[in-house]
Amino acid sequence: MPHPSTDVTPPGGRRPRWRAALCALVLATAGPGVLASAAPSSAAGAHGPRTGACAAGDQPRVPGADRQQAVCLDELTTAGTVASGHTDPADYAGLTPKDLPTPSGVPGTQIDGYFPDTSTTNTNHGWNHDAQFVIRLPDRWNGGLVVAGTPGNREQYANDRAISDWVLARGYAYAATDKGNTGLAFHRDGRRPGDAVAEWNTRLTQLTRAARAVVEERYGKPPSRTIATGISNGGYLVRWQLENHPELYDGGVDWEGTLWNSDGGLLAFLPPALRAYPVYAAGGPGADAARDALHAAGYPAGSEFLWPYHHKTYWDLTQRIYREELDPGYDGETEAGTPFCASGTPGCDADYDYGTRPRAVHRAVDRIALTGRIGKPLITLQGTLDVLLPISRDGDVYARMVRAAGRGPLLRYYRIEDGTHTDLLVDAFPDRLRPMTPCHRSAFTALERWLAGEGRPSAGHTVARPADADASALLAECPLA
Repeated sequence: MPHPSTDVTPPGGRRPRWRAALCALVLATAGPGVLASAAPSSAAGAHGPRTGACAAGDQPRVPGADRQQAVCLDELTTAGTVASGHTDPADYAGLTPKDLPTPSGVPGTQIDGYFPDTSTTNTNHGWNHDAQFVIRLPDRWNGGLVVAGTPGNREQYANDRAISDWVLARGYAYAATDKGNTGLAFHRDGRRPGDAVAEWNTRLTQLTRAARAVVEERYGKPPSRTIATGISNGGYLVRWQLENHPELYDGGVDWEGTLWNSDGGLLAFLPPALRAYPVYAAGGPGADAARDALHAAGYPAGSEFLWPYHHKTYWDLTQRIYREELDPGYDGETEAGTPFCASGTPGCDADYDYGTRPRAVHRAVDRIALTGRIGKPLITLQGTLDVLLPISRDGDVYARMVRAAGRGPLLRYYRIEDGTHTDLLVDAFPDRLRPMTPCHRSAFTALERWLAGEGRPSAGHTVARPADADASALLAECPLA
């Protein structure tokens, strides 16, 4: 889902080509402060840690890449890459709590590059080229590989504090992709409605295959574990990969993944919010009915304190740019609608009704829709106070889809009480919210144990917020059992 830090409108016309470039390829419970000196879990790699010291003149090649540049770094985590220029803090702004500790002491190799593509929204390194990736190879390797796509419409460093730092400190190799298009005008990429989002899935598959080959070349053997994980749109990619390419992965951790399904996903629940919220915010005789309409649309009682921020920052923007990607004809020649238009205005997204839109629109959604037919173990977690992707319209629904598809034994689904969509808001409301980052880490280590045969995670349930826990305790741990 979008974030203010990605407010970049690229030049150029709508929907440049990228598919031809793809066709040309021959074909990707520890607390927050775990340090690199900590011994990796026995679940992390079947053959234990391995040394693969960086050698400047002998770097692995990334299969299919048009460009790559490799460098030996004394520090692969953001404790060093911020200063060395090998990450972009703007990319991960707002995704983690401000007091989240940063691991350090992880030397190794970083490879930046890009795959063939014709869209140019990603300006990192001055390349002006999409399908950029980052691969990090620690000198001391635990045998595993973690791959990720980015949340929102961010670039390849977006997971660096939330995911990369922590898994590198545990000894994993790490790879991430920008998904093939970035920024708030991502919908200009591709030829047909839905092409830009469909490319996200293709790009993560492409990177996973390439990163597995790079790991094998660097360390002399393939990864013993390949785990997909991601936040929001990155979580959607985890679900899609385990449904469509389970052969590439051993399992995944889905952190509040976006749900696209036959009901239209966010195109079904955002318009009611856009209609009702202004009436609710204005007060007066219609406010109670408007609040009830928001509850009925999926926004839970008790989340009202989060509504003003989400209305201003997320709801309107998200509806317009994703509706433009999947249904550009709704507002005629206008691109991505009219911001904060009043209900009743012609072509206003507040009045969008997915159920009545032409069959072509539903086919565009079907191209990117999930089925629930996962083929490898998946742990999903979502906050009960997520009001960008309300849990009753997202995580709860996907869990039912997995069970209906007969894949229930492969899923563990944890509803995190008082968690919300981005941990930025935990700093603003420390007495009302809990951070999701430590819960993701608990889920990840639970998956490690599951894959290693050390015990199945506890049955899915709502993880209660401890009544007596202060902010530092909530940041330190999130036991799922």
